[in-house]
Amino acid sequence: MSGVATPVVEVKAPETPAYKAKAYAAKSATSGLATFSVPRRELRPDDVQIDIQYCGVCHSDLHQVRNEWQNTLPTVYPVVPGHEIIGRVAKTGRAVKKFKAGDIVGVGCMVNSCGVCENCRAGDEQFCVNFPTLTYNAEDKILGGVTYGGYSDSIVVREAFVLRVSDKLDLAGAAPLLCAGITTYSPLRHWNVGKGQKVGIVGLGGLGHMGVKFAKAFGARVVLFSTSPKKIADAKRLGVDEVVISTNPEAMQKHLASFDFILDTVSAEHDLNAYLLLLKKDGTMTLVGAPEKPAPVAAFNLILGRHRLAGSAIGGIRETQEMLDFCAEHGITSDIELIKIQDINQAYDRLAKSDVKYRFVIDMGSLK
Repeated sequence: MSGVATPVVEVKAPETPAYKAKAYAAKSATSGLATFSVPRRELRPDDVQIDIQYCGVCHSDLHQVRNEWQNTLPTVYPVVPGHEIIGRVAKTGRAVKKFKAGDIVGVGCMVNSCGVCENCRAGDEQFCVNFPTLTYNAEDKILGGVTYGGYSDSIVVREAFVLRVSDKLDLAGAAPLLCAGITTYSPLRHWNVGKGQKVGIVGLGGLGHMGVKFAKAFGARVVLFSTSPKKIADAKRLGVDEVVISTNPEAMQKHLASFDFILDTVSAEHDLNAYLLLLKKDGTMTLVGAPEKPAPVAAFNLILGRHRLAGSAIGGIRETQEMLDFCAEHGITSDIELIKIQDINQAYDRLAKSDVKYRFVIDMGSLK
């Protein structure tokens, strides 16, 4: 989950848990991840206990394990990452109505929110004015202490934040949909991307490749922007209509004032103005990548053409379920590399070098 800041809170001491789950945790920014046990709460009436089968590895996991967001989302150690969770229901509380034991389910970036603010009531829990409870590294307002994520064999989550996953989907490939999928699906839906539109995707990584898949599924003409000619062949395999090498001024010039929508998935520093110039009148550029430093934007690149520069963060629970259903209907999953939990530290080193096509997913059956 990129680009979301949370207030620093005093974390209350945890209560006695109902059981301990096996997990992998980092005990410091430099320790790497290793075996750990985490507290899970006793089932409340509206709780669902899930046996985790797969968990995707998000770039934000790497950032938080290494405390690279210490100015906006400082890491509380030990930290158990993971917010792209797929598993089966093990038990349910007595008031749970939507799920039963054996159901395939998912859990994304949030496990709770206030439920009463304007944004929560509108189905945008990710923008809860009291801030949603993140799946890991957040104050656990129920059990106390901090929340622990999906690099674990089990988790307990409120029914309202559990998602149904179709058995039509490859479950390992479905895991990244819970973050990378909804992060790109939501802005494309919000800005009504569809047939007859020209859409740009900036960057072909974990987010970018999902943006390409959704934009194509919505019927748009898709142009990928990349700094690497090595991405051209794979972009074509994914269905991209054209690839523009963004370091080539002449190639960029050919697309001036021609895009209805641009989705920028890049978290490295780059020039936003170069892309704003490519928007049509009333065109929109939405950021889902989160560069560490502020990016300068020339006011005239917004004024001349009535351009919009927007941001987007994951999606609400209702929209995430809509996305999962859409993926089941259209056969969309993430391109993944399945790994064992014992290989997670090497995977982090590779992720830091962008050496993965396009998401790592942990087979939690390897957690013994």
